[in-house]
Formats: sequence, structure tokens, C-alpha cells
Amino acid sequence: MTGPEIQTQQDLHWSSNWREFPWWLVAILAFLAVMAFLIYINLDYQEAFVFIIPGIQVTLYTTFVAFAVALVIGLFAGLGSISSNTAIRNIAVTYVEFIRGVPTLVLIFTLAFVIVPSVVDALNIDNKTVSNNTRAIIALAVIYGAFLAEIFRAGIESISKGQMEAARSLGMSYRQAMQHIILPQAVRNISPALGNDFIAMLKDSSLVSVLAVRDITQRARLYAGSTFRFRESYLVLTFLYLSMTIALSLLLRWYEKRIGKERR
Repeated sequence: MTGPEIQTQQDLHWSSNWREFPWWLVAILAFLAVMAFLIYINLDYQEAFVFIIPGIQVTLYTTFVAFAVALVIGLFAGLGSISSNTAIRNIAVTYVEFIRGVPTLVLIFTLAFVIVPSVVDALNIDNKTVSNNTRAIIALAVIYGAFLAEIFRAGIESISKGQMEAARSLGMSYRQAMQHIILPQAVRNISPALGNDFIAMLKDSSLVSVLAVRDITQRARLYAGSTFRFRESYLVLTFLYLSMTIALSLLLRWYEKRIGKERR
């Protein structure tokens, strides 16, 4: 290979690396660095940060608990949507399509102020004992359960039917085959999608501020309303959400690459 040919290949390789370089990540990290610097040197940003940051515990608690409940709901709804029982299948599909057909904010209001109080009254429980944060968790869990149901359904259907037939031929019941053969493989396949939905729920948890839940969004609104420092309040809020989501997104990308290598 001649010198010019080697140089051409090197130029192409450099050009390819230049195009594939994650410039989007550089831009986001630059914004986060600027915001961190402003919070460090500017008293107005510091005050906003100190007021808002306690709400991060509520945000994370709400997200983790709601997602855990949504996983259970999604699993059963996903299994129901592929059930051979007509009634169970139609109930599951109705739930999924109903939730997907109504805006998230409308569902939060409906579940928090209509469905939950109705259930509580039916159980003879005082409505005041059910906090707004609990209502928010229930609302997010029910909403995201429908989206996770579709992910579970797709994951289960991605597994070859021959594996179920082989498990049944070995004497396993449908439940045993699903529990020990199908679901472990399905969950592994859909884990990146579940991670994406967790990040989406973390962002959508900001909507629970409409229920006066003291998450970081609500605290930012309160600070902005009392001080009229809207720029500082909402830039700090953006900084906090972006810090969490970008960290989770990078972790998820690493996990996806790891899964890809193991499959190869």
C-alpha cells in the first residue's frame, strides 16, 4: 500500500471519528458545567438551589415507588393481553388502550381526585389519611403500568413459541414455563426499554406538582412565585432534572452495549 493510500485511509478514519463523536453530550455537559459554576458563584442561584434541592428526595421516592408498582401492574396486564382467556385479554387490552388514549395530566387529576377517593370511601377509610404524594404514586403507577404492559407483551412475544412447547413437553405447566423459561429471557430483552420508561417517569414525575406534592418542580414554582426570580428557579430546576436524566441515560447506554457484547 502506497503512502498516499495510507494517508487517505487515515483521513477517512479521522473523518468518521469526527462525525461519530458525541457532540450532543459535550453540549449538555457544557450547560451543566456552566450551571454548576453559576450556582457556585452567584448568590441568587445558590438561594434557588438551596430552596429547591430538598425536593429531590420526594422526586426520587415518588419515581422509584411508582415504577416498582407499575412493573407489577405492567407484568400482569402484559400477561393478560396475551391470555387465551377472552375476558382477561379484553380487560387487559381495554386498560392499556384507555390509559394510552387519555392525556397524562388528565389521568393524574382523575385518578387522584376521583378514582382514589371513590376506592377509599368504599373501604371506609378517611380520605385525609391518603396523602397527595400517595395519590401521585398511585396515578403514575397506573398510567405507566399500561405502557409497561405493552413492553412486557412485546418481550414475551419475541421469545420463540418453540421454547414454550419444549417446556410443556418436559412436563412443565404453563405457569412454570412462563416463570422459569420465557419471562427471564423476555425481561433481559426488554430491560433497555424498561430503563427508558424509568427515565420517562422521572421526568413525568414533575406533573405531580399539580397535586401540591413538594417535589423539585413544586419547590421551584413556590420559590419563583415568592421571589419572582423565574430565571434562577427554572434554570436550577432544569439543571437538576438534566443531571439525573443524563446520568441515567449514559448508564443505560453502557448497559445496552454490554448486553450487545454478551449476545455476540
